[in-house]
This record gives sequence, C-alpha cells and structure tokens, in this order.
Amino acid sequence: MGFIMDGLDAEAYDRTYKDSLLVSRIARYFRPHLRLILFLTALVVFSSLLDTAFPLLIASSINNLLTAHALQTALLLVTFILISGVLSWVCNLFRQWYTARAVGDVVLTLRQDAFRAVMTRDMSFFDEFPSGKIVSRVTSDTENFATVVTLTLSLLSQLLLFGLIVGILFFRNVQLALLTLIIVPLIVGVALAFRRIARVSTQRSQRSGARVNANVQEVISGITVAKNFRQEQNMYDEFKKVNAQSYQVTLRAGFIYNGIFPVLLVIANIGATIVIYFGGLKVVSHSISAGDWFLFLQSIGLLWFPLTSIASFWSQFQLGLAASERIFALLDAEPRVVQSEQRPVPRLHGKIEFRNLLFSYDDRQTVLRNFNLTIRAGETIALVGHTGAGKSSLGRLVARFYEFQCGQLLIDGQDIRTFDLHSYHQQLGVVPQVPFLFSGTIADNIRYARPEASDAEVAEIARQIGGGDWLDALPEGLETLVGEAGRALSMGQRQLVALARVLLQDPSIIILDEATASIDPLTEAQIQEGLDIVLQNRTAIVIAHRLSTIRYADRIIVLDNGSIVEEGNHDALMLRGGHYAQLYNTYFRHQSPDYQPGQGFVPVAQPLA
Repeated sequence: MGFIMDGLDAEAYDRTYKDSLLVSRIARYFRPHLRLILFLTALVVFSSLLDTAFPLLIASSINNLLTAHALQTALLLVTFILISGVLSWVCNLFRQWYTARAVGDVVLTLRQDAFRAVMTRDMSFFDEFPSGKIVSRVTSDTENFATVVTLTLSLLSQLLLFGLIVGILFFRNVQLALLTLIIVPLIVGVALAFRRIARVSTQRSQRSGARVNANVQEVISGITVAKNFRQEQNMYDEFKKVNAQSYQVTLRAGFIYNGIFPVLLVIANIGATIVIYFGGLKVVSHSISAGDWFLFLQSIGLLWFPLTSIASFWSQFQLGLAASERIFALLDAEPRVVQSEQRPVPRLHGKIEFRNLLFSYDDRQTVLRNFNLTIRAGETIALVGHTGAGKSSLGRLVARFYEFQCGQLLIDGQDIRTFDLHSYHQQLGVVPQVPFLFSGTIADNIRYARPEASDAEVAEIARQIGGGDWLDALPEGLETLVGEAGRALSMGQRQLVALARVLLQDPSIIILDEATASIDPLTEAQIQEGLDIVLQNRTAIVIAHRLSTIRYADRIIVLDNGSIVEEGNHDALMLRGGHYAQLYNTYFRHQSPDYQPGQGFVPVAQPLA
C-alpha cells in the first residue's frame, strides 16, 4: 500500500474547473444538436407523464371498486395500463436511440478537438508528458465524458418525474406530502457531501488507468531492448506493480461509490415507514381515501427512485465530470511556442542567424547562453561536441519545436517567431537519428512529405538515393510493407527511406541527426551518396557522428556547455590541437582509413570540398 499514490499526481497542465463552467462548456458541444435535444426533452416529458399516470389510474380505480361499475372500472384500468405501458416502452426506445446518437455525435466532435489539440502541442509537451497518458485522454476520457451526457438526460427525466409526483401528492394531501418529503434534505446533504470525495477518487482512478496505459505503451515500444537484455521479467514485475496500484485505487473508488447507495436506501426506507404509519392512521380516521393512501404508497418508489438513483450514480457523474475536466485541460494547455505573427513564408534562401540567444528546457539549467552564430545560405555545418553540449537544441530551435527565452533567431533576416509555422515547416526537412516510418509501403512513407506526388515522382526520387540499388534488394520494391514503425526494414534502409522522403519534400533547410547504428559498408556508402544529393544547394545543420560528414562539411562548429569553443574546417581544427582534435582522437579517428589500431595517427592535410 506504500506505493498507492505514486505517479497519480496531476500533470503540470491540469487545472480545476468549477462544475458550472464544465457544464457550460459541455453544453456548447450540444448547441449544434439543439433540435435533437428538444426532441429528446419532449420524449422525457411524455415518458414522465406516462410513468406518473400509473399510480393515478390505480388510485382512482381503487376508489371506484366499491361502486356498481367495478367491473367496467377494472377493464378500463387494464386497458389504460396496457396502452400507457406500450407508449412508455416506445417512448423510452426512441429516447435511448436518439440519446445514443446525440452522445455519439458530441463524443466524435470532442475527440476530434482533443486530437487536434494534441497535434498542435509543442515538442516540449511530448518530451515532458508520457504519450500513454495523452492517448488515455483522447480515448478513455472521451468515452467517460459520454457518461456525463447520458446521466444528464437521465437526471432530467428523474427530476421531472420527481416534480410531477410531488405536485400530485400535495394536491391530494398536504400534510402527508410534507411527511413524505421530510427526509429529502437529508438525502441531498449526503449526496452533496459525497460529491467532493467522489471527484477526488475518480480523478485518481483515471490517472492510475492512464499510468497503466503509459506503462504498456512504453514496454511495447521498447520490447526489443527488453529482450536484448533479457528484462522481460523486470518489465512484467513493473507492470504488476502499476496494475496493482490501479487495482487498489479502483477498489477504493468502488468502495466509496457502492457505499453511498445503502446509506441512501436506509434513509429512503425510513421515509417509506413514516408514510405507511401516518398514512394508515389517516385512512382509519377517514382523513384520506384508501385509493389516495395507495397513491402515496405507490408513489414512494417513483418518488425515492430518482433521488437514490441520482445519488447512487453520482460517482459516474463525477467520473464524467472528471474526464471532461482532463479533456478541457488538454484543450486549454498553454503553448510554449508562441508566434507573434503568421506571415506566409516565401521560398527561403536559408540564411540562419542566432543573436544573443538564451535557451533552457526548464528553469533549472540553461542550455544556450548569449549564443551567436550565423549560417550562410546553402552552407553545410557540422555540429560536434560531447553529449549535452547543445547540438540537438540548435536543431530543435531552428525547427521551432521549442521556444527560446531571450535573443533572436532569424531566417533570411526575418524573426522566426513571425512565420506561419505550417508554411515554414514545408520548407524545413528534418531527418532524426532514428527515422520513424508509418505502417504502409515504402512508397507511402516517401510520399508522406508530399501526399500529392505521383508514383512516377516517388520512384524517380527513390532511385536518386544510392542509385536505387537498395530498392532492388527489397522483395516488392517501393511496394514493400515496412511494418510497424518500419521494423520490417533494417536501420540503414529506414535511413534511405527518410532521405528519399526529405528529397521529395525539397526543403530549403535541412536538419540532420546522423544515426549511430551499425550498418554495413554498402548501406553506409548509399547513405553517404544520398546525403550528397539531399544536402546539395541547401542550408544544412548536421549533428555529425560520421567522419565523412565532418570532414566534408563547409564548417565545423565545436560546442561545449552551450557555447562555441572552436570553428573551422577539419584540417585547420586538427592542426590547432584543441577541443576538436581531442574529440576527433576520442570518437572519430577509428573511422578514418589512415588509422591503425595501436599505432599513432598523423592527420593528412586534405582540402575540403
């Protein structure tokens, strides 16, 4: 039990909404379906009237059974009950059908809004929050949101029925009606006291479920690593821990939810006892008729059922409100990357300028401080440095995935914060260290950069990468299925597909994080040939891991703790014998054909292309 609260804290973007605000925002999603809602309301009213007619008909019949027309009264009673029963069934059938349709339409729209919000979140959002929990909000929480809607319509029906019954009881006998309602404040008080506990409990239950989703997704994504290191049992033990936590939280929530109903039922039975006793005395004293007394007795179930039903299902109502709260928190999450304008972006030349730029991922550690760098249009620069030096951060800032805190980042002399990001990203090609491929064919993944491209264009581009020899090694060529995340292909083949995808996009600026995976010499040569084509006449920022790219870059930028400590070409930096020479001898020299293990290394002066 010691871990019961671990990982169940609210996310940083979560917020608390008042119930009135939640209901108001939910109502906005129903406005386009106003006619359907009005029709459902009419069905609810009609259904409530039919339910109210049952005790009235029976009460009137009892009062008339001692008359000479008792047989006719009984026949009429049976007829009316059959007619009202059929009408009530038909009415409820249509109500359930159209309720499901209204709820489905609203959930459809809400889920689309939630997914659109996820797509517009910054990269920092996905770095900070587990993807499994985000998925849970888009899927599970939108389903739970439907509970609010269904219960709201049920609430309307129950309250209307309650109001009709109370009105009839007061019309028949005020004193007995007051006795019947004497414990209503007690039931309402218990239900309201339960509301706060239920909200907290449901939120924790949802968070525990989201944590289970996140754990499963992480395990499946990293299953290769787990199997390589034989960590299946540890993965399973961790899941058991997370699942047990979810079980405990859900069990506690279920105990709270189910515990309220017996309490309310006891209160309702006390009220029923009061009505039976005092109503019976009034019948004996001839203050009310036997039919009216039966009306009160028959109405007890109809009267208390709405209250106990609403209170007993309050947990589900709170579940829906908590779900809508989590969804609206996702919709309302403040973006960190904020554009001051939305200027259309013409074809870029690709000049990039960092001016006194300050950047940190959080308030604790500064990655770049007073950073200055100018990259000429069409220039290829290679970024080298130890892990954490700031290489990837520069690429992420140019891609506008993160917001810098101070200074300027200019593209062709224009502030990057004034661009329309959709237009800008069309001219920006990003090749990550581990290329991600979507399920489908190789052609589908290449065309992802430009969906309108024809098959001929895709084939032409693919043949330019590595001379197209890599396609001949595939069973179906461009129509080869890549599998989930491209796992049916080797890492080198994935890189070739990613390069073809960027080449088809034809961007002005390319950010390339070279992969460090071991690949065979032939594939490496094909990748290098593809890089030569992709980088030609484009501004390129390369986070370099290969000696070939470093040696033939126009300029090498050496970073250390977010600052430029050296820059120049390979030969000049090697002759200087500084930070770059140390990095080279530590990480890169084994890639050189001039290097022999166990022997000294003498750099060969060679002009760069």
